[in-house]
Amino acid sequence: MSPAQRSHHLLDRLGATGSLVCAVHCALLPVAIATLPALGVAHWLGDGFELGFVMFATLLGLFSVIWGYRRHGEVRALGLLLPGLSALWLGILVGPLHHALVAHAITMTLGGTLVGLAHFANLRLVHVHNANCASNASCAR
Repeated sequence: MSPAQRSHHLLDRLGATGSLVCAVHCALLPVAIATLPALGVAHWLGDGFELGFVMFATLLGLFSVIWGYRRHGEVRALGLLLPGLSALWLGILVGPLHHALVAHAITMTLGGTLVGLAHFANLRLVHVHNANCASNASCAR
């Protein structure tokens, strides 16, 4: 595996892990909101953290999946990534959705899950493409 392929593989694993952590965070956020004031750490998981996390997920996801697309030429991962990112951004930017606790948790969990699945799909597609290239000397991509 070349250094570029290793770094792409690492980025997809990082993205998938981060997205699934995000999904768990969003699913558990209602419980956290109820307990964090008692712990005095509510400001750590505020809007700034969430916005930063969505921005990071967007940049990492687009970079990784587009890089993978250029390699394997399949749109399946992008078809999961774009709705996932859309859900995350809607959950952040749409005021009524952002401030409705259950709707926000559902939207962000769905978005994070789709982004994580996009990274897993991209990993699989790159792996299959690399295996095909190894068995076929005339790999065009």
